[in-house]
Amino acid sequence: MKLKFLMTLFVLCIALLCFTPAAWAFCGFYVAKADTKLYNKASQVVIARDDKKTVLTMANDFQGEVKDFAMVVPVPTVLQKEQVIVGKPKIIERLDAFSAPRLVEYFDPDPCEQTYSRESDVLRPLPMPLPPSARSERGGDLGVTVEARYSVGEYDILILGAKESGGLQTWLNRNGYKIPREASSLLKPYIRQKMKFFVAKVNLDKFEESGYQYLRPLQISYTSPKFMLPIRLGMVNALSEQDLIVYVLSPQGQAEVTNYRTVKVPSDVNIPVFVKEEFADFYKSMFQTSYTKEDRKVAFLEYAWDMASCDPCSAEPLSNSELKDAGVFWGDKTNNVFITRLHVRYTRDKFPEDLIFQETSNKENFQGRYILQHPFTGEAKCAAGREYKRRLNKRFELEAQTLAKLTNWNIRDIRQKIKQKNQS
Repeated sequence: MKLKFLMTLFVLCIALLCFTPAAWAFCGFYVAKADTKLYNKASQVVIARDDKKTVLTMANDFQGEVKDFAMVVPVPTVLQKEQVIVGKPKIIERLDAFSAPRLVEYFDPDPCEQTYSRESDVLRPLPMPLPPSARSERGGDLGVTVEARYSVGEYDILILGAKESGGLQTWLNRNGYKIPREASSLLKPYIRQKMKFFVAKVNLDKFEESGYQYLRPLQISYTSPKFMLPIRLGMVNALSEQDLIVYVLSPQGQAEVTNYRTVKVPSDVNIPVFVKEEFADFYKSMFQTSYTKEDRKVAFLEYAWDMASCDPCSAEPLSNSELKDAGVFWGDKTNNVFITRLHVRYTRDKFPEDLIFQETSNKENFQGRYILQHPFTGEAKCAAGREYKRRLNKRFELEAQTLAKLTNWNIRDIRQKIKQKNQS
């Protein structure tokens, strides 16, 4: 089940910085964020990575009876009990809130009290388990080996080795794990790579004892040169497109997907002020439009920033203790953690391969950021004020065209909403 929460935070940058157009690259009032609550089903994964060590935190958005929950994750090595812990759900919520695409707003000053040297000063340029029997544990002639077995929190964990996918699927089904029939073909590549299988099932007695209403995330750590995330098994039950949000924490810089293109979401554009009341619909439409434009097979960069700061902030940066809970294991925590937020919308035909990542030294800041610029509504009796008022219609039209291009919304409807907003 997806964990729900609501946080509203307003941040005002230092006023002096906001007086100059050059400072508009960031700053402003934060007013809303496009977090994972926008999507009916969005899987979330946190990857803390340095050198060859990975700490992977997997949020469980399982919907149904916990007794039916089963997780099968390919891993590059046999994980011992000390390498698996139950994570804290709030950590993923915090990362989501901190890195979510955001809406910001500015307010034009009185044009008669400020001299504009050029049009761009007023009009911003628009960038476009149940224990198995002794016999089934041996796997018999199915080619399945139980490499490790232990319990962690409310989960019973098995680490399995397998020689062929059909045998693994049969073994799982015989031992109470509800694995779809289509899983066999998706398991084959991992068996060929000699990967192990991390299998988790809820221990109902321990779950009741825990007092938690939702399944908590599982966090695993391992050392391997492979920097990857297996997503193909997640497609087994997919009836439609699925959203995946990956938060990569690194001391190096931005993370990229290497076997698919990594593309920045459209950002730093002025859109009509009425979108403030429709931001969720705007972002979903904009993302779908960009996703279709990119032929449905890219990873979108939604946020990249040093964890020690933010501008504007949609949530406070994580503390050192929170970063540790998120899997950060290297020193100097807050002063040396770079977060990359990647958003992948995938289907089986467009994403035939698992996601392969690489760390880079690129520490360029980026955020999905959408700008509302409120016009000055007072009297403007000076020449500069009259000129400012004359230019507003041009600005409104540019904003309307930008919004239509980003979302595929009807331009006439957009113009009408702009007119109604200006008359209110």
